[in-house]
Amino acid sequence: MLKPRQINGNTEDITIISNGVKIEGKVTSSGSIRVDGTLHGDLNARGNVTVGEHGSINGEIIANIVAIGGKVVGTVNAKEKLVLETKCVLKGDIITKVLVIEAGAKFDGKSNMGDVREVNRPNISPNLKDENKTG
Repeated sequence: MLKPRQINGNTEDITIISNGVKIEGKVTSSGSIRVDGTLHGDLNARGNVTVGEHGSINGEIIANIVAIGGKVVGTVNAKEKLVLETKCVLKGDIITKVLVIEAGAKFDGKSNMGDVREVNRPNISPNLKDENKTG
């Protein structure tokens, strides 16, 4: 019999959506979730989310730490860290504090890492172009 994993004295429940299982709709968990099947809908977990190599999610993911080894289409909000593994395909935007992209991972979207502030451009005089012209 498998025992729930203990972290800091608390028991953490892990829900597994196995390969071959298809779910349509919103999934919410107070623990962690591993997806090896297919989910068409949003996933919100208080724990961590792992998308296995054969897993597929079409929807938004919100969790503390997210590791993607399969395919995800949608926004990923990893409150602490996001790991895009070698065989990952992610089409969507990312919001996270720490981003790890392994060689071979594919990502198409925008990324926002924590408190991103717009960088001020230096003031370049429009006359600078004219000064560089030759005769």
